[in-house]
Amino acid sequence: MSNDASTVKPYNPEGGKKEQVADMFNNISKTYDLLNRFMTMGIDTIWRKKAIKLLKPLQPQMILDVATGTGDFALESIRILNPKKIIGVDISQGMLDVAAEKAKKKGVESQFEVRLGDSESLPFEDNTFDAVTVAFGVRNFENLEQGLSDIRRVLKPGGKAIILELSNPTAFPIKQLFNFYFHKVVPAMGKVISKDNRAYEYLPESVAKFPDGQRFAAITDKVGFASCNVRPQTFGFCTIYECNK
Repeated sequence: MSNDASTVKPYNPEGGKKEQVADMFNNISKTYDLLNRFMTMGIDTIWRKKAIKLLKPLQPQMILDVATGTGDFALESIRILNPKKIIGVDISQGMLDVAAEKAKKKGVESQFEVRLGDSESLPFEDNTFDAVTVAFGVRNFENLEQGLSDIRRVLKPGGKAIILELSNPTAFPIKQLFNFYFHKVVPAMGKVISKDNRAYEYLPESVAKFPDGQRFAAITDKVGFASCNVRPQTFGFCTIYECNK
């Protein structure tokens, strides 16, 4: 892999990242939504809406939500875009169980299907989906290039990948405030709420190591995307990547 994000692992430096990420999300699945709201101070709901609305001109009917987690992005996509079908793939069964329960409560089980699967080896034919979405998931890929290449593979020609990911602010004093909050406050609260001491230390570490901004766009170019628009949000806390096949 061309960047060092793969070296950041939730638990054991010696083991595989993929298995550890699955274990971590299984461990925190019951408290993940609460902690996610806290970690982003609730702004993640605004980022999600902005990202999904970029797909409106495309009117996608078949959408794949990679690393779907507890399904928030997929469910918001159903509300805004009303596609025929969204398939959510994740390596954590614990997270998928929460997503399926939410879909049932909202009465959208026929539109939203969840599947256990590897984001870097997607169980779908080439050129299957009008759009692929990933919210806060690509930094957990073991091999980022492989994951992005597979996302491109399953997209139809002319399709679009919308990727939402946390990033590292660079301007003073936002950078300093972000680092204090993310590296001190978030892990402390994570330990209290999730009872998983390591998970919320891993999350800020994974953001710090992630190749964000134009470095990420360069990787999408390398794997064959035609273009990638980089859209920083909220002082650079988060970035929306709009990638076209």
